Amino acid sequence: MATLVSSSSLLHSSFNSSSTPSISPVSRISLKFPSSSLSSSLSISPSFVAFSLNSRRVSPNSYSSTSVVQASGAVEKKKVLIVNTNSGGHAVIGFYFAKELLGSGHDVTVLTVGEESSDKMKKTPFTRFSEITGAGGRTVWGNPADVGKILEGEVFDAVLDNNGKDLDSVSPVADWAKSSGVKQFLFISSAGIYKPTDEPPHVEGDAVKADAGHVLVEKYISEIFGSWASFRPQYMIGSGNNKDCEEWFFDRIVRGRPVLIPGSGMQLTNISHVRDLSSMLTLAVQNPAAASGRIFNCVSDRAVTLDGMARLCAKAAGSSVEIVHYDPKAVGVDAKKAFPFRNMHFYAEPRAANEILGWSATTNLPEDLKERYEEYVKIGRDKKEMKFELDDKILESLKVPVAA
Repeated sequence: MATLVSSSSLLHSSFNSSSTPSISPVSRISLKFPSSSLSSSLSISPSFVAFSLNSRRVSPNSYSSTSVVQASGAVEKKKVLIVNTNSGGHAVIGFYFAKELLGSGHDVTVLTVGEESSDKMKKTPFTRFSEITGAGGRTVWGNPADVGKILEGEVFDAVLDNNGKDLDSVSPVADWAKSSGVKQFLFISSAGIYKPTDEPPHVEGDAVKADAGHVLVEKYISEIFGSWASFRPQYMIGSGNNKDCEEWFFDRIVRGRPVLIPGSGMQLTNISHVRDLSSMLTLAVQNPAAASGRIFNCVSDRAVTLDGMARLCAKAAGSSVEIVHYDPKAVGVDAKKAFPFRNMHFYAEPRAANEILGWSATTNLPEDLKERYEEYVKIGRDKKEMKFELDDKILESLKVPVAA
């Protein structure tokens, strides 16, 4: 059993931004696990340390006082283009970002990959695009490589690429943006590009996988734009998401099935409500000087254990949960196919956004999951017929009885 300073399923790392922290010594919260656990220890620093793009840890004083966002004066209206993916968990980011920008008085165009008549558009968040057009936004479809033809003659203040994962897909958009005079270029990257670390959480400037597509994109846009920023999200929840996260747990809990979690269940991860991601992006658009040349972990400020996520989902559903742990190798399954999260500590902190943009998280998993469960029931997913063949295979290997 792990020993933890707090008994909560959620772990919060905080720091005092009013003081000037030092690099060393560092006060830490420590988690210690038994030898059979996936990680023997975890240290989380509550002190703020600034990081640069070249992965060297630098003094907090390298951030000048003018870099921090000042909440004064009227917000300048911007014309923003969002190049949005047509599938996966990131699609909902563009949806929320567009609505938040419109709510703040900006002019928004969303270019979604593909055709409006495609089957992919029959899923959320695309079925809710009327919320964007109803608020004064514009939605168009097409190949991002043809963005110059689709939006011929138009000039934008800022462009967000929320589609590409490599240079082949992003460079046509970036090159067009550069040639057409776009002032600010933003990119949705991924916290998955960080190399595994013995000192979670991941913070901006930690080592990344040099050959990862997102890394090459970040390097490219840093070379051609004077004002750019990259955002690295993890897992997210929120209405309109079309990639299972909390739903995976609800599917099992409401049917009285055990929730199968690989490893010890004490692995830490970060699950954010998408509204936090959109608010961070909006601050960057409204404060381009502060955001310029920065990497931001686009995540909430709390971690949750995998077991904790199962228990929180059960509580949101007003139910109990049986958690069964297993070793994927021993039962002969691929954990990536059997479970929606990484089978390891995968936890980043939003230190740069806190300090540079003056951003703060609003994700509250216990409350947010209640809202998500209400929608889960509303759409009738709790009554949908489902098969759990891979779960059954694991349970059979563990000799755990399978519910009829």
